[in-house]
Amino acid sequence: MTQPTPQAGHAPMDDLESWFDKGVTDGLPVVPPTRERVERMLAGSTRARGELIGEVAPNYGRATAEKVAINAVMAGCRPDYLPVVLAAVEAACEPAFNLHGMSTSTHFSAPLIVVNGPIREHIGLNCSFGVFGPGYRANATIGRALRLVMINVGGAKPGETSMSTFGHPGRYTYCIGEHEEASPWPPYSAARGIAKGESAITVFAGEAPHGISDHASRTARSLAGSLGWSMSGLWNIKHFPLYSHTMLVVGPEHARTFADDGWTRDDLRRHLFETVRAPYRTLIPDAENGEGTNLRFARGGEPDPDELIPKFPSVDEIHVVVAGGTAGRFSMAIPGWLGTKNGSAPVTVPIRNIP
Repeated sequence: MTQPTPQAGHAPMDDLESWFDKGVTDGLPVVPPTRERVERMLAGSTRARGELIGEVAPNYGRATAEKVAINAVMAGCRPDYLPVVLAAVEAACEPAFNLHGMSTSTHFSAPLIVVNGPIREHIGLNCSFGVFGPGYRANATIGRALRLVMINVGGAKPGETSMSTFGHPGRYTYCIGEHEEASPWPPYSAARGIAKGESAITVFAGEAPHGISDHASRTARSLAGSLGWSMSGLWNIKHFPLYSHTMLVVGPEHARTFADDGWTRDDLRRHLFETVRAPYRTLIPDAENGEGTNLRFARGGEPDPDELIPKFPSVDEIHVVVAGGTAGRFSMAIPGWLGTKNGSAPVTVPIRNIP
């Protein structure tokens, strides 16, 4: 069958295919970044086109505002999303985030973007039902834009420099908003030094979300125990303490249970750290599980067999965000990549340069 001849003024039939041939996609079709589209995108921020936003690992390509705008066009962003994308690139390029290690590791994390502040409503970012899922352009394209910058500016190509054994679907796009309107607590960003009412993003090197169901607990203590012990198997049931930061995305119904008992976000974090513990003797490799805690190496000797070892390395490495729909007693746990000195720490930056 012969292909119809394109009408005058229409894009060639192979217009989308050429971008696959160039190797600049994430495996999905991209919007061709014409000069007109890029100029419209740049108008979404007051940053100069040549301003350096960051050097993107692992190849340390220079991400100027214009290069970020090109990738935002390809991802399908609207111009008013650009300040969020620029902030995400800026944060991901901070040394503390260690984008190089995260991108090249055999682990399976991806940069999760968490958005706080008024810009969520301005751009229509989903914070509620199906927050990790499809259906919202802002979530889908902002997260995708960061990934395309990582591919096209940073050189993170699967099987070449990006060596994750499995990856996960968040490597296409991984962007949520905190459901501040349904949260009993101040915004997550406020605990990270951002003034309440100011828009900000946090990047977190996270695995895929692990769902936790608890429809029965009606006290803060019982719910915290349920969530905490459900997280005890993250990485491995014997990985006490975890090697990473951990994000707990608390559903609004669960958050109300904590608030009804007067618990703050910090109360929950402290309880998880202090109570989710196991005797050292149960964490030693054995015939049933050859994995085990590395504390004997970290401490230079064996702890006491009955010493209770915390699952989480510290209170500061537990991050609590409220998001998701207001019906359903569920929460989500997101283990990080590495939280050691060679690993990744979450980075929060304000969203600036909004026209």
